[in-house]
Amino acid sequence: MKIAVGSKNKAKLKAVETVLQTLENELDIAPIDAPSNVSGMPFSDEETMKGAMNRAEFCVRHHNVDLGIGLEGGVTETPAGLFLINWGALAVKDQATLVAGGARIKLPEEIATRLRSGEELGPVMDDFCQRENIRHGEGAIGVFTNGMVTRDLMFTHIMKLLVGQYQYRS
Repeated sequence: MKIAVGSKNKAKLKAVETVLQTLENELDIAPIDAPSNVSGMPFSDEETMKGAMNRAEFCVRHHNVDLGIGLEGGVTETPAGLFLINWGALAVKDQATLVAGGARIKLPEEIATRLRSGEELGPVMDDFCQRENIRHGEGAIGVFTNGMVTRDLMFTHIMKLLVGQYQYRS
């Protein structure tokens, strides 16, 4: 089975590989630089979901693959504050794209203020933690859950939701 993942992010790729390797022995998983066609810091469920769908659908439109996977992180404003959110999409040619959302966590106001002023979460987290490439490792969720839930685990949950829907539909 040929699968394209609309990202080269290590946490996202790990999630895809972890879940899909349980399905079939012969997988060809290719990371693709797929455009999200949303802002660099998606600021709503709708925009984040659309980014995931755009990535997945790009993969099946422009590459000879069986499945296209799109995973997108963003934030959404709520009455309780700014929350970290994640969405995923699984696309197959000539079928409706499947979508699933993941866990949410309220961001500290120090981070939320910077995001509201237009900064992107990855660089803000790198600055906040005084490290590089947080987004490729534990992610903001890993930092703010003290490693209990990491970015790849959050996307693994989304991948399980997507694959379960795909298997149910098939």
